Amino acid sequence: MMKKNIRLLSFLAIIIFAFSACSTAEKPEPLDMVAVKAEIQAMEDAYAAAEKAKDADAVAAYYSEDAISYSRNTQPVSGRAAIRDRIAERIANDTLGNYNVYKVVDLFAEGNSAVEIGSWTEFNTEGTETENGYYMSYFEKRDGKYECVRDMSLTTMPEKEGM
Repeated sequence: MMKKNIRLLSFLAIIIFAFSACSTAEKPEPLDMVAVKAEIQAMEDAYAAAEKAKDADAVAAYYSEDAISYSRNTQPVSGRAAIRDRIAERIANDTLGNYNVYKVVDLFAEGNSAVEIGSWTEFNTEGTETENGYYMSYFEKRDGKYECVRDMSLTTMPEKEGM
């Protein structure tokens, strides 16, 4: 009878150990989406402020070293340095002084990744809206902060004749 009890207890111990081993996998902590949205919006605000200040380096800080940016009516640009150069060229050619405002519209995040769908509005120096559209940015959290790895934008303005 003693051997039977020892076998039964051993069998139960193995079963309990097997089930407990399966259920101890740590679940990732849920993200605080309010905090993630605030962090991404702060990045968008810094981007807009840097554009308005005509600071290409500060605008490019939004992007990861390996980012690819898909802008309207032009070929994609790869790498932070190339993106910075395109931004600097756009700033140098700007004669109107218009500025943009960016707003997070929707945000999806899990683990170290986030996808933002946002809206942009361009204003002239008098504060009148001149154009608007939407963008999508994919972020990865690296060294404790989000960096834009891919982005793409579009305008809601109708296509001009002959384009």
